[in-house]
Formats: sequence, structure tokens, C-alpha cells
Amino acid sequence: MPQLPNFGPIGELAVSEWIGTPPAPTMAELRGQVVAIEAFQMLCPGCVTHGLPQAARLQRDFGQDIVVFGLHTVFEHHAVMGVEALRVFLAEFRTPFPVAVDEPRGVGLPVTMQRLGLQGTPTLLLVDRNGDIRFRGLGTVEDIALGVAVGTLIGS
Repeated sequence: MPQLPNFGPIGELAVSEWIGTPPAPTMAELRGQVVAIEAFQMLCPGCVTHGLPQAARLQRDFGQDIVVFGLHTVFEHHAVMGVEALRVFLAEFRTPFPVAVDEPRGVGLPVTMQRLGLQGTPTLLLVDRNGDIRFRGLGTVEDIALGVAVGTLIGS
């Protein structure tokens, strides 16, 4: 199996609200499981066409072996990407996993995005069973590379 870099502990996410069922537990409660977090904005074309569908495929294809959830992390167009609009978006796109709303910080970067040093959306994070970030993919992540990374984490 290939070696994956270790970007350090994920820590807890700053979440103002969860949308979808079942509600996702804390990162501490997810220790012992492989976790995929899809950071996105609903007005991000790459998120809509690639990031969210890829996260849905992860959930479908790896089932019980991985926990998948979204992180709506708004860093632009704040006025039109509120929670009510997000609820409609998630329902329209039939998003099959829970979504955390990153704690806003006025009109700047939201709390979790800034703390994790995320550079934009979509960003896919994979977290290992110890709570460490082992994969960071900004933009379009190739399915084969993601599959190898997920398989490595599930197999370890």
C-alpha cells in the first residue's frame, strides 16, 4: 500500500448547524473510523459538478467503511448562501449525507476553513482512524487517486 502524508490532527470543526440526517458526531466521536469531508460552496461550479457527486459516490461505494459528510464553507457571496438557501440546494440535489455549516466570521473566511488552511472549494479531506488528515485535494480529485487513498486508509 502507498504511504500517505500526514497533515496533522483535524481537531474539532467549528459548526454553526448540521443539515441532514443523521446528525454527524464530533470528530472525537469519529475516532476509529475513516472520514471523508467535502468542503464546498453551493455556488461553486466545481463543487456542484464534481466535488459533491464524488463524495456521494464515496458514500455509496464504500458504505460502512467510511463516514462522509459535507462542510459548507462560505468565503464569498455571503448574502446569497445562507442556511435556508443551503437547505433548498441540498434537497434539490438530493445530497445523501449530512452537511455541517462552517461557523461564519462576518464576511471573511469561516472559522474551520481558516483554521485548517483550506485554499478554496471544492476541497476533499480524508481523516484516518487516529483523527489525522491524510489527504487534501483541492479542485478536481481524480477518482483513481482518491480510491487508492481511501483503500489505503480503510486497509490500515
